[in-house]
Amino acid sequence: MNMNNPTKVALIAMGCEKNVINSEQMLYLLDRAGFITVSDPEDADVTVINTCAFIESARQEALEQIAEVMETDSKIILAGCLPERHRQKPVKGLPPIGGFVGAGRFDDVADAVRAVTDGQTPVYFGGLDAAVSETPRIHTGPAHTAHLKIAEGCGNLCSYCVIPSLRGPYRARPPEAVLGEAKALVQNGVTELILVAQDVTRYPSLPALLNDLCGLRRLRRLRLHYLYPDLITDELIETVAAQPKIARYLDIPMQHASDRILSAMNRRYTRADLERLIGKLRETIPGVVLRTSIIAGFPGETKEDFGELLDFLQWARIPRAGIFTYSREEGTAAAELPLQVTEKVKKQRQKLAEVLQSRIIDAFNREREGSVAEVLAEGYDAYAKLYFGRSEAESPDVDGVVFFTSEGPVGAGEWVKVLLTGAIDGDGRGRRV
Repeated sequence: MNMNNPTKVALIAMGCEKNVINSEQMLYLLDRAGFITVSDPEDADVTVINTCAFIESARQEALEQIAEVMETDSKIILAGCLPERHRQKPVKGLPPIGGFVGAGRFDDVADAVRAVTDGQTPVYFGGLDAAVSETPRIHTGPAHTAHLKIAEGCGNLCSYCVIPSLRGPYRARPPEAVLGEAKALVQNGVTELILVAQDVTRYPSLPALLNDLCGLRRLRRLRLHYLYPDLITDELIETVAAQPKIARYLDIPMQHASDRILSAMNRRYTRADLERLIGKLRETIPGVVLRTSIIAGFPGETKEDFGELLDFLQWARIPRAGIFTYSREEGTAAAELPLQVTEKVKKQRQKLAEVLQSRIIDAFNREREGSVAEVLAEGYDAYAKLYFGRSEAESPDVDGVVFFTSEGPVGAGEWVKVLLTGAIDGDGRGRRV
């Protein structure tokens, strides 16, 4: 690299918050290597695109992003899950790329940039079984909120999911490493931490880790994403109930409620198990807000199976739920199942579930009226002429916000009390008290 004219690198992060963390680690490595990071590929000699390939729509989004960058003079390094997917089975429509950095080799990004700059075509794969990288990161999100990865990979082997083949088996970070990163983030002004992994509940001694994190004096809120239903222990529930810093908000991907479909998905629980869990959570953690994800149109799903799912959603009244259509992914067990549901039927069932879910959200917002929520302010909406932020019932990027009025100015990152008085298009509304 010419030190008088250092290489300019743009980095585009796609996909989940875990991918964003890997992108922030790559930013650190690029900065330490002496590269100049820029935000626009138009200004870059090399653009690193950190991709998602979880489902077909994510791959198409990545291909569209690649096409946009190819209209510039920037060379492209494709990083993350799409290269891993392409290595297993060629991805249709993937144009010639300057280099590849697989999901287990993010630490090699600086070497890849050097090689591309020198006219080579670097290919870095492997490392999916290795320990989770402890490379530091440059936090790019809001100063007051940060995601904190506690594990990599997944060992649940759900029949519809490609993540184990893209990210490797489950590997937990040492608790001292997690706690050390959390301390650094909090010292730099983060007051809300969001623990993430493909399965947070698989982390060894999770309650002990949560208690240690809650001991950080300046931390105000700790949030958990994602909890596998059959691994939620009584000890974990009691820890969430006992620790005021842990948000009474649990993201538990349930996926379905028909026992037959759950078994075909290789999910290790039944509808009765889910109902017992929800009852226990609501009894032990008063006011707990649940989030889940639901798959409509899984292979073999009959009208009766879908009706059972709707009946469960009506009973469970989960206020935060994402309804997704099944994506047939080559290489998964579910892709080979008979009785694949048509796209038209999938969309129809998704719409029906969403209509039901909208009524549940409206009822949830009505139930909140008159209560006071602790809100982490995030900004001011000039169009609505209202401040906005998030209570413990809203997680960033996946849920809405709380709009509120205030007699005095409110800065981003400030914690305020808001009396909830209504809703705006599903978002909470209130006034600062």
